[in-house]
Amino acid sequence: MKRGEKRSSKSSVTVSSKPSGTVRIISGRFRGRKLPVLDVQGLRPTTDKNREMLFSWLMPYTLDARCLDAFAGSGGLGFEALSRYGKSCTFIELHKNAAKQVAENIQLLDLSAQQAQIIQGDTLETLNHLSQAYELIFLDPPFNQNLLPQTIQRIDKNGLLSIDGVIYIECEGQGVSYSVPGNWQLIKEKRSTQILARVYQRNS
Repeated sequence: MKRGEKRSSKSSVTVSSKPSGTVRIISGRFRGRKLPVLDVQGLRPTTDKNREMLFSWLMPYTLDARCLDAFAGSGGLGFEALSRYGKSCTFIELHKNAAKQVAENIQLLDLSAQQAQIIQGDTLETLNHLSQAYELIFLDPPFNQNLLPQTIQRIDKNGLLSIDGVIYIECEGQGVSYSVPGNWQLIKEKRSTQILARVYQRNS
């Protein structure tokens, strides 16, 4: 889902400023809704199959959760969480047109400012200015940009993951190295040659 100007978001070069596809919400109150997705180089919405797997993992943690979709791209993960009765979601996206499309999709779903907000800007910089902790965080950064170490460090340093909160991390299946704080416990993992997907929970 991503690519970046300052090398910390999901998208880089817009091939077109018009929607060229859709992302389908799988379950919940917006089940079956299709949201427009821009044709942006490097933007790779998580597949239906992977989102279904992920949200089966996250079922105990989504209800009433304050969510952060830190490299939003299409916003598919954040919108799926809101559909499954997450309390709110903050989306961060560097690419201007992709962020605008997320904003339009927020309106399309008739979500209030308290339920969903989009921040257009550099993820690493934005993480230094967020003022609340989140129960559910999605980290699906651009591949091949080595963004995870700094992103994880800033989330931990700024206390952005609440106690008992969960964080989903998706990255390349091979050649990626990152570490997490000692109080983040790995609770789910799926590995393939293309993708490594993990869910951690922060212990007290």
